[in-house]
Amino acid sequence: MVYRYEPKGVCSRQMNIEVEGEIIKSVEIIGGCDGNRKGISILVAGMNINEAIKKLKGIDCNGKGTSCPDQLARALEEIKEKIA
Repeated sequence: MVYRYEPKGVCSRQMNIEVEGEIIKSVEIIGGCDGNRKGISILVAGMNINEAIKKLKGIDCNGKGTSCPDQLARALEEIKEKIA
């Protein structure tokens, strides 16, 4: 299933997250830093949702209090609640 998430407080505008059970199949990040988008997407593909949340949650970007990785973790937390 593909979930759409609108990040808040970061440069990216949308995250499309495909999950199968608790495994992240793919992530597409629209907007934001090109390299960051590609890197995050590749790194989390095939990862368990809980593991990704643990690694990404709380990462800060330039004192914003959040970041694209942190927003992805928040999106994954929402997805986790929906599939529970």
